[in-house]
Amino acid sequence: MRQYEVTFIVDPVLSGDEIKSTAKTYQDMIVKEGGQIVHVDELGLKQLAYSINKRSSGIYFVIEWSITDGTIIPKLELALRRDERIMRFLTVKLDKYGVKYNDDKRKGLIGKVVKAKEKEEKKEASRKSAKPAATKPAAEAKPAPAPVPVAEPAPAPTISSKSEEE
Repeated sequence: MRQYEVTFIVDPVLSGDEIKSTAKTYQDMIVKEGGQIVHVDELGLKQLAYSINKRSSGIYFVIEWSITDGTIIPKLELALRRDERIMRFLTVKLDKYGVKYNDDKRKGLIGKVVKAKEKEEKKEASRKSAKPAATKPAAEAKPAPAPVPVAEPAPAPTISSKSEEE
């Protein structure tokens, strides 16, 4: 089975029920065509990089689904283009790495867990650096290195004039 993902931005002026029904419309369309919904993610209200239809924000949805063939893609994209509630959309076929990444992200292996480990490492490092140096036993203290003798520079040669040599 092939796996796809469609991301679309819904106009934020709509009511909450209309926004949810918009997403439900496309989920139902995918299931009706023989696809299976893997995951639906409502990312919520986000600022846009540039204004679209005089709007500076939009409500993002991501639907991930699997299907045996890609014949639904043109029908789905046509419906998304015609829908005035949809500001932009992007349909992507996921390769095996994209499928694994999305799966790991849903399981929590990517994102927050990594940040938690980094925080623990920083706490441990700060604890170690917070210990005063006087608490170390004298046996562990290293002696200061012996000073290195510095050779004095050779005197600069003097230049004499001809009149002095005669």
